[in-house]
Amino acid sequence: MLQEGSLYLGTSRNPDDSLNKAEYLALKYGNRHGIITGATGTGKTVTLQVLAESFSEAGVPVFASDIKGDLSGIAAMGEPKDWITQRAQQIGFTDYAPSEFPVIFWDLYGEKGHRVRTTVAEMGPLLLSRLMNATEAQEGALNIAFKIADQGGLPLLDMKDLQALLTYMADHATELSSQFGLISKASIATLQRGLLILEQQGAENFFGEPALKVTDIMRTTNDGRGAISILAADRLMMNPRLYATFLLWLLSELFEELPEVGDLDKPKLVFFFDEAHLLFNDAPKVLIERVEQVVRLIRSKGVGVYFVTQNPLDVPETVLAQLGNRVQHALRAYTPREQKAVKTAADTFRPNPAFDCATAITQLGIGEALVSTLEAKGIPSMVERTLIRPPSGKVGPIDDAARQKVMNLSPVAGHYDADLDAESAYEILTARAKKAAEAEAAKREAETGAKADDSAAGRWTLPGFGDEAKESDGDRPTKRAGGYQRETVIEAAMKSAARSVATSVGRALVRGILGSLRR
Repeated sequence: MLQEGSLYLGTSRNPDDSLNKAEYLALKYGNRHGIITGATGTGKTVTLQVLAESFSEAGVPVFASDIKGDLSGIAAMGEPKDWITQRAQQIGFTDYAPSEFPVIFWDLYGEKGHRVRTTVAEMGPLLLSRLMNATEAQEGALNIAFKIADQGGLPLLDMKDLQALLTYMADHATELSSQFGLISKASIATLQRGLLILEQQGAENFFGEPALKVTDIMRTTNDGRGAISILAADRLMMNPRLYATFLLWLLSELFEELPEVGDLDKPKLVFFFDEAHLLFNDAPKVLIERVEQVVRLIRSKGVGVYFVTQNPLDVPETVLAQLGNRVQHALRAYTPREQKAVKTAADTFRPNPAFDCATAITQLGIGEALVSTLEAKGIPSMVERTLIRPPSGKVGPIDDAARQKVMNLSPVAGHYDADLDAESAYEILTARAKKAAEAEAAKREAETGAKADDSAAGRWTLPGFGDEAKESDGDRPTKRAGGYQRETVIEAAMKSAARSVATSVGRALVRGILGSLRR
């Protein structure tokens, strides 16, 4: 039943429920992208697991996000449950055998997998603006920040680097505006608040070093199988914007780093984007254009992108048009929007005269889907109503002990688990600020000393009242650091009292002497 150079997806059936033919996805068209859609509980995750296992067996590395933890079972030996053996017998899948697959677990928080990080600089202002839900003015300020960092030799590695740079921009807004354009302190303040919100949501775990190398998600084992990288996304889904931005960043990194290879016999990597609607919800036009560009051009880098979502309407038409391999599970049509989704899904398939596609979509059972893949010369095959084959790995999550065992044996164990804090914008700007503060303090001290000296040297004097230059050293004001200290009010009062007493005594003595003379 298995064909060399193709992945077995399942067996189609005729309208009378008799088996028709095996359905395959040609490996050489695996980089032409695809989509898996269907309502909750119709079998999308199992279909994703089947495709991931099949690509791995063919020597193609896989990256997939695990929203509910169910996909982690692919790392454990499959269990021949009743529904699995029944489906294998029903479709005549005589080659079915339980198996386990090489898996690398990843996690932005480092709890259920190896840490995944990137630097702020690699994320770039466009994706960072999307992550912060920035306005056009704030995005402009963020672009200026990246420009200043680039010209000033200020590496942006983690969030404290960007915070320090924004503070520097606010403090020097006037002089920087003349060079880079108007820098609004209000926009800077809003960006700083946005960074604080991201920190509270755990985004600081994502930014830093060591940054993820894309080659580590493109590994193959010694026996020639492709490693399956699984991103633990159950906690990450609490922040959908961070989840979508991370996966888009990873796609962009693959696009920028991988060389052009054209059409190969099999893809270099297959990327599954689960809950894909999160990428497009409320996305600005420039971001959707970026996604469209990446999806259109990354094919020539040997990467296939497969979107997994509930509704085909979740994906913009410009992107949907580039997805050649399609698996459509059941949809419900209770509301006008659901009815429109059914029609949209049906219209994207090459019609099959044996059945009405729109009607079939609402009647599909669990583990059943409409399937159309690219055939010779990249022409879509006629849509078939297909019973999806059972997966060979375990269906459902594995426990924490089994996950930890897989992580301990991982080829990247210990590479990403410890944080690095190299000198970057924060340290550089902090050192500059400290040096400038010390210089300013020294300058003020020097100016204060000079003023005090000038004041002491320029005092006016009254001859005969003890202020002339010939006064005794005891009467001379003491010299302190920075100049002479003036008389205090108390000292002046005491001197005045002393003079008054001396005068009174003198007068009494004179009167006494004169009185004695008179006698």
